Amino acid sequence: MSKRRFTEDSWKKEPWFRSLCNGFFACESEEDIANFLRDVATLSEMQALSERFEVAKQLAQGVTYREIAEKTGASTTTVTRVAKFLENGEGGYRKILNAHRHHRLVSSMPKDHQHAEAHSPHRGERPASVLQKYLEKKKE
Repeated sequence: MSKRRFTEDSWKKEPWFRSLCNGFFACESEEDIANFLRDVATLSEMQALSERFEVAKQLAQGVTYREIAEKTGASTTTVTRVAKFLENGEGGYRKILNAHRHHRLVSSMPKDHQHAEAHSPHRGERPASVLQKYLEKKKE
């Protein structure tokens, strides 16, 4: 059997990916998330994911690409790639960053709507607070 490959038009439908998402959704605490991440990812993969998220936070704060590369050690290619997904991706970075008041992205959306959106999870969706706490703790 050949190795499974995700494609841009089908990755969200892949049973393995959906199962991974459900694994995160099943986490009930910051510790559960950390333990799950450690079990499914190598230290290098966790470092890369953490680096990308830090780059996204700094981009959202308006830090220049060059400054981000210097501060984080990320390549300018990584910074550019994160910026591309921040602007044109699926909205994952934006949703999480908008939930962080001190990392809020500049948006044309009225502030009242932004506040309600950040604090009202959609049906069946868990608030991001556990993940937010974990990511903030890792930053320290």
